[in-house]
Amino acid sequence: MYPCAILADPEGNAWDFASSIYKKLKERSKKFELTEINIKKFGDREFKNKIEKNVRRHICFYIHDSSKNPSEWFTELCLINHTLRNSSAQEIVDVLPYLKFSRQDRKDESRVPISARVVADVIGLYADRVLTIDVHNPAIQGFYNIPFDNLPSFPEAAEYFKKYHKEYLENLVIMAADVGGGGRAKSFARRVGAKDIVIGNKTKNKEGKIIDMQLIGNVGGRNVLIVDDIIDSGGTLCWSYDKLKSRGAKKIAVYAAHGIFSKGIDELVKCFDMLVIGDSIINPEIKHEKIERVSFVNLLEKAIYRTVKGESLSELYN
Repeated sequence: MYPCAILADPEGNAWDFASSIYKKLKERSKKFELTEINIKKFGDREFKNKIEKNVRRHICFYIHDSSKNPSEWFTELCLINHTLRNSSAQEIVDVLPYLKFSRQDRKDESRVPISARVVADVIGLYADRVLTIDVHNPAIQGFYNIPFDNLPSFPEAAEYFKKYHKEYLENLVIMAADVGGGGRAKSFARRVGAKDIVIGNKTKNKEGKIIDMQLIGNVGGRNVLIVDDIIDSGGTLCWSYDKLKSRGAKKIAVYAAHGIFSKGIDELVKCFDMLVIGDSIINPEIKHEKIERVSFVNLLEKAIYRTVKGESLSELYN
């Protein structure tokens, strides 16, 4: 087994995340070490990264900070992968808790990029593997010419609800906010023992704004848990809440792996009884008594260890 390095920026929000993963891995094997990537910024906003320890012939797991703005996130990813390759790393694994640009996975109008494909091409120049969680469209795996492991977060989330909110699971319906999330809703329902699912069928105008939503399924007198991969502006969720209440739903909660909250949380916390999100994106300003976080540290620690040992990752969620 080659020595293994867990790398992250000590000044970034991913450092505590990486440190927690490292502590668990260290209990399994002394082959793991935690390594800093220091980033020096210049007056014109250029930056230069430096890996502080020797990583020659190491399997390097770079834990990237998903809370950075997308441009900075992408540039750092490119340069650090290049640095690792030039430092003679044995293998480079990009651990991307939230894979940015993954929603831009198709050409939806003339003269626009397929940004998810561009990110895949650039990552493939230097990295050997990608580990990510609940990518928006799993089909983008086809963009990559290197192994791409998309880890579902729902086993972790289901265990969280069963441990901390068991009473909420009684008389429960799982809802997918759109037709594309039907499979996700079925998987979650199976794990928490819910028998029924509901699907929201959205109607949008030319500008892409929701103008109507139909519910497929019955929610009268039931608790509802909406499951999704991303909370961005929260517009779809607020539409869902109004429709669910009009159909007689009781308590309404949300689970999403990635909390972006581009328009804040004010409207969301007014609507929902509970918002449960993963810790893939760390935003210290997002705090409220209705917001809870599921840790993905255990999920990634197990995935990293299995990757090193050559063991199956599907056993983590099958």
